[in-house]
Amino acid sequence: MGPVMRKMPTKLWVLLLFHLTALWNTTDAQIRYTIPEELKEGSIVGNIAKDLNLEVAEISDRRLRIASDSGKQYFDVNLGKGDLIVNQRIDREELCGQSSSCLLPLEMIIENPLNLYRVEIEIQDINDNYPVFQTREHILNIAESTVPGARFRLESAQDSDVGSHSLRSYTLSKNGHFILDVKTNKDGTKLPELVLEKSLDREKETVHTLLLTAIDGGSPERSGTAEITVRVLDINDNAPVFDKAVYDVQLQENTALGVVVVTVKAVDQDEGLNAEIMYSFGPHTTEALHELFSVDTATGEVKVKNQVDYESGSSYKFDIVARDKGVPAMEGLCSIHLDILDINDNVPEIILKSLPSPVREDAPVGTVVALISAKDVDTGDNGRVILSLAPGLPFTLKPSISNNYALVTGATLDREMNPTFMVEIRASDSGSPPLTSKKNIKVDVLDVNDNPPVFAQSLYTVYVQENSAAGSILCSVSASDSDLGENAKITYSVINSKGGDIPISSYAYINSENGTVFSMHSFDYEKIKVFQFLVQAKDQGSPSLSSNATVHVFIQDQNDNVPTVIYPSAVLGSVSHQRMPRSAKTGHLVTKVTAVDADSGHNAWISYRLAEATDSSLFAVNLYTGEVRTKRSVSEQDDSSQRLLIEIKDNGEPVQSTTVTVDILIEDGLHEPISDFRQKATEKDKKKSKITFYLILSLASVSVLSLVTFFILLIKCARDSRDNGSCCISRDSDGYKNPNRNLQIQLNTDGPIKYVEVLGGDMMSQSQSFGSYLSPVSEFSDLTFVKPSSTLDFKDTLRGLDASLPDSAWTFESQQQLNSCL
Repeated sequence: MGPVMRKMPTKLWVLLLFHLTALWNTTDAQIRYTIPEELKEGSIVGNIAKDLNLEVAEISDRRLRIASDSGKQYFDVNLGKGDLIVNQRIDREELCGQSSSCLLPLEMIIENPLNLYRVEIEIQDINDNYPVFQTREHILNIAESTVPGARFRLESAQDSDVGSHSLRSYTLSKNGHFILDVKTNKDGTKLPELVLEKSLDREKETVHTLLLTAIDGGSPERSGTAEITVRVLDINDNAPVFDKAVYDVQLQENTALGVVVVTVKAVDQDEGLNAEIMYSFGPHTTEALHELFSVDTATGEVKVKNQVDYESGSSYKFDIVARDKGVPAMEGLCSIHLDILDINDNVPEIILKSLPSPVREDAPVGTVVALISAKDVDTGDNGRVILSLAPGLPFTLKPSISNNYALVTGATLDREMNPTFMVEIRASDSGSPPLTSKKNIKVDVLDVNDNPPVFAQSLYTVYVQENSAAGSILCSVSASDSDLGENAKITYSVINSKGGDIPISSYAYINSENGTVFSMHSFDYEKIKVFQFLVQAKDQGSPSLSSNATVHVFIQDQNDNVPTVIYPSAVLGSVSHQRMPRSAKTGHLVTKVTAVDADSGHNAWISYRLAEATDSSLFAVNLYTGEVRTKRSVSEQDDSSQRLLIEIKDNGEPVQSTTVTVDILIEDGLHEPISDFRQKATEKDKKKSKITFYLILSLASVSVLSLVTFFILLIKCARDSRDNGSCCISRDSDGYKNPNRNLQIQLNTDGPIKYVEVLGGDMMSQSQSFGSYLSPVSEFSDLTFVKPSSTLDFKDTLRGLDASLPDSAWTFESQQQLNSCL
């Protein structure tokens, strides 16, 4: 196989080597490809999609890309086929120098979700470099007295290739005096030496020209030559000789300037000037070494001249020449191998492989936020980096491949509490003492619709005057949402419900943007006294969230009803005709005017006044009961026809009033027999006593029932107030109802407003809002019990009214509250 391969053209051999070595293997979750250097651009390294177990369409959709640690982008990915291809020429010697192994690490990043793969490309050497001598012409001065067997160190050739392609051997052109001896150092380098085999004779031949050839191990082999000119001297025939041919030295980086690295020593067997030695760097020492170190010409001390950095160079090889002062001068050569020891002088570096992605507040634990890596140019423990996070953050670091980490969520996030996190990442190496660094990463939390709107109040209480104009503002409700954007944009609506049998939409309208509630029409207290509805606040999130608030609307009474005369009835005509005997005495009850007012409270308090009279000295009208009685006894001189104009007024503002006309005919001889009168009086007294007994019994029963009901409602309201923040006890009256009806108790427990109403009476009686009347003329007494939550003291009110109102007529009113949204 060897001869066949030698005959094969170089280009074909390279392609065959590529196809044989472009194999991959996975070690520690890594992919490795092996390729020769100097491949053409577009050459395929391998199918990265297949080797990563990814579909070809998937690597394009998830935007697979290469992040190289080097400054050049040597490779690219064909997203259409999934192939990893060569992007530019690769020079192994430029990348790895003389290192036997040349690995080019690549990091493949793929998104959605973020993931990182490490790929290593092993670059194999090809025989593309010739062995090269730094000096193509080398002159040796050898005294003619030099005995055979003397050795002369020659310059080594340099071959940038490695392995089998590196320098393998030297050859020397044929001559009659010298042979070539090649020694191998511990590191494998070969040192050519010229050995004198036969004594020189200057008189026969003063100059010998030799050709030194360096040959590498490639196939085909490559070679380089140098010309050696030997001048035969007949003076100063001993060259300086070092005590060591090679000095192995170790030096710690950052050593102080002026420190002696090594002291070399050479000895010359000659005497006088021929034995005086001066030391200097070899002729091929680089400028970089001249900048770092210096050599004392007299003592041979090699000293630190500038700061030595391990990261710039971990080892140095150079020669020291010892030259005597003879004529011609003789010189000796030694090599120094200097290894630099690393110290922990580099702070670890934190590298963001990808910009941090905003994360939703409902993201599950373990969501990848960013890819991070750590780097320290030191070696060993000094370069071993550990990443950590500042405590108290809902994030964790998940280790990946080769000092790579994924920043992931470690707990549930809440944007309303923390919309942004400044994540502090700490890097610490394992040196002694350790060095640390920090890097802050800003992570934004994206809002999701997880907060419903919240009303400023769960219950709104509104008081509105009746007869207020349609379209007037009832109140304004307000809700807030702690989310952002559309998730916090609120619209208001009235939930379709009914106030009685009428939809709420006919009562109230709400502005969907600002929550202002308007009345749809003018309210009549006599038809509706209270209603409630639900207001909904709904955000614009997806899915949307909502909450409700209850609005209680209380209609406040206005004095918009004129008192209505019940007796004398208008059916009988506009004028009431009454008769009385001329024998009537003072205080004789002529008639009783009875009126009611559809309003309530103060607006329904009625008073009677005698506006006009034929003889104002004869009659008087009771201010509160409407009873018309004689002020004195009727005389013979009084006219038999008397006309009274009685004005009936309420207690509202402004005052509403009406009048009734009563014609009284005074007749002579109009009287009843005493016996009949006494009999009727006795029967009437008995009837009244019976009625009084029933009334007292009923009143006591009603009082007990009312107190029990009141306490039950008070306890229920106290419980409801914990949930609704309000408890209202009120009365619902539609004015005069159902004449000829005895005592009635109404308990309304429907809805959030609860009240007790006690009614009773006949056609002559009146049922007033917040009032109670005991009429001596009525056949049955009236009683109305109202809510006990008045701001007036109930007992004091009863006492005051009892003292001020005649004929046992008393009334009680509760103060109204202001019209506002509480």
